[in-house]
Amino acid sequence: MATLYIDRKNVRLDLDAEALVFYENGERIGTVPLGPLQRIIIRGGVTVETSLLGKLGANGIGVILLSGRKAEPTLFMPRAHNDAARRLAQYRAACDPARTLAIAGKIVADKLTAQRAYLQSKVESRLDCRYELTRVIRSLTGMLGQIDSKPSPAELRGLEGAAANMYFTAYAALAPESLHFHGRNRRPPKDPLNATLSLAYTLLHAEATLAAHAAGLDPYIGFLHAPAFGRESLASDLIEPMRADVDAWAMALFNKQELRAEAFSNTVDGCFLGKAGREKFYRAWEPMAENLRKKMENQAKEITRLIEADGQKGEAAFAQ
Repeated sequence: MATLYIDRKNVRLDLDAEALVFYENGERIGTVPLGPLQRIIIRGGVTVETSLLGKLGANGIGVILLSGRKAEPTLFMPRAHNDAARRLAQYRAACDPARTLAIAGKIVADKLTAQRAYLQSKVESRLDCRYELTRVIRSLTGMLGQIDSKPSPAELRGLEGAAANMYFTAYAALAPESLHFHGRNRRPPKDPLNATLSLAYTLLHAEATLAAHAAGLDPYIGFLHAPAFGRESLASDLIEPMRADVDAWAMALFNKQELRAEAFSNTVDGCFLGKAGREKFYRAWEPMAENLRKKMENQAKEITRLIEADGQKGEAAFAQ
């Protein structure tokens, strides 16, 4: 068990040797060994002992806290990777316009390719929206051909945004009418599918932050996403090519009726998944997340390879 999900009220977590201990109303109700854990995701009124947080960090276990109905994430990182040279190489690459543009271009190309592949996988089975799917696939193909001509990450972000808007018109055509999904919206999400996407993207971003940290990279220094106060820009970069995987997974949850609209509540603050629905969500999310973690790890390694290879060239030239 690599991930532990805790979503309940009035629970206290403590440490007993190499095990996580659960207490409810002063009574010990269960234990989980620390050895297999890589991350803990906590939501609800949970009390955590500081000694436990220290132990988790020392064992390389990250903690993701989801607060409030909007599930705003707060992360407690494990101990940092000890190779400072890797972070220095990342900073040099982020300050080099040509290298930043090359990495940003690859991220956009990977994302648009994944979006196109998902839509292509539906063309034969969804004859009712085949025209819309085909139209958007052609547009995405054309946009992929424009990537190399963009002179800056800002221009690439504009292209990526236009592609996302186009993609979600086709995604909306695939959605069941009962979900009332007419396009991507957030802060707050206004329908069950958007609420599911928002929660999944939130978890994915937190996972990407942990993955960047574990790889010895600075999660705040990105390439497609420029550094911005309070934003883990590299984590945002890492998740872009995986959004289509999440979109496909979320759509399948509703098509298979593993999640239904009745599991959500609509208020003036938006559409939110109830506790019973969240249990189903987490159960379905973990197998999907495990696959995405492997992809993120590989992508972080690829970015590391790119920035270190160019950094070594620069160091060699400087030495000469």
